[in-house]
Amino acid sequence: MLNRRHIRVKVMQTMYAFKGGESDDFSKDQKFLLFSIDNMYNLYLLMLSLLIEVQKRAESDLQKKQKKHLATKEDKDPNRKFVNNQLLTLISDNYQLKNQLEVNNITNWNLDSEYVDVIFKAITSSDLYKDYMTTKVSDFKEDKDFVVDVFKDIIAPNEKLYDYLEDKNLTWLDDLPTVNTTILKLLRKAKSTSAEGYFTPKLYKDLDDKQYAIDLFRKTLLNRSALNNEIEKKTQNWDSDRIANVDYVLLQLAISELKNFPSIPVKVTINEYLEIAKEYSTPKSSVFINGILDKLVKEYEEAGTLKKVGRGLM
Repeated sequence: MLNRRHIRVKVMQTMYAFKGGESDDFSKDQKFLLFSIDNMYNLYLLMLSLLIEVQKRAESDLQKKQKKHLATKEDKDPNRKFVNNQLLTLISDNYQLKNQLEVNNITNWNLDSEYVDVIFKAITSSDLYKDYMTTKVSDFKEDKDFVVDVFKDIIAPNEKLYDYLEDKNLTWLDDLPTVNTTILKLLRKAKSTSAEGYFTPKLYKDLDDKQYAIDLFRKTLLNRSALNNEIEKKTQNWDSDRIANVDYVLLQLAISELKNFPSIPVKVTINEYLEIAKEYSTPKSSVFINGILDKLVKEYEEAGTLKKVGRGLM
């Protein structure tokens, strides 16, 4: 679920917030970094559980209509296609997902049920829902396509839900695109016979990614003075006050990665930090950062200090 670019962003945010020096104890900051990354999984569980709660809300709505004093024929014999949606039921009945929701104490929708209502009303008032409910039966593919479209077109872009997540945890806003993309991929590839662990993917692809996050953070902080010295040599014609703080952090991380991670290609490192700069810094930042890194890489290559292993890593 977690990719290397997102790890770089998390390290950048932790570095940006760090106020100490390279000789200070930064174990708390490292814990915060790992907590911030781990908390992304809670967001994943929260968003996926919203589908479960919406299905429950639909069932509750049907039961209320059936109990009305002047219930209509439609109220008494409702179309249960949405309530019985096979993919939603598969998610709701998934044992490992239930366990993870319990272990991670994902109870937000019990406390903030009004947001479930917001999503439910947005779904049931949509043309997507009306088209889906024109029949009373469906196969797994139709049910799946409907859920995918609901998540993509109604849940993911919902502004009230976005504001709610921002209020609950500010770092979740950076995680949301990755989480939503992960959920969409899982929904699209889901099968009626999907394995029990299908809806509980691993946060890290492997242990190397977690170690990469720790090493990038520690090696950058431990060599901050030397990294800043290299940056200052290449920015003598720049007013330091005009260089965005985020750009400094991105340069520190990029240089640290170039020097300390021999298995990561030079082009990958540069391109990744340029993309992060475009998203998190000023409009001119990517050009500025690219210029500095390009000069440094040429110097490292001439001096023979850029050690990369494997083919095509330069």
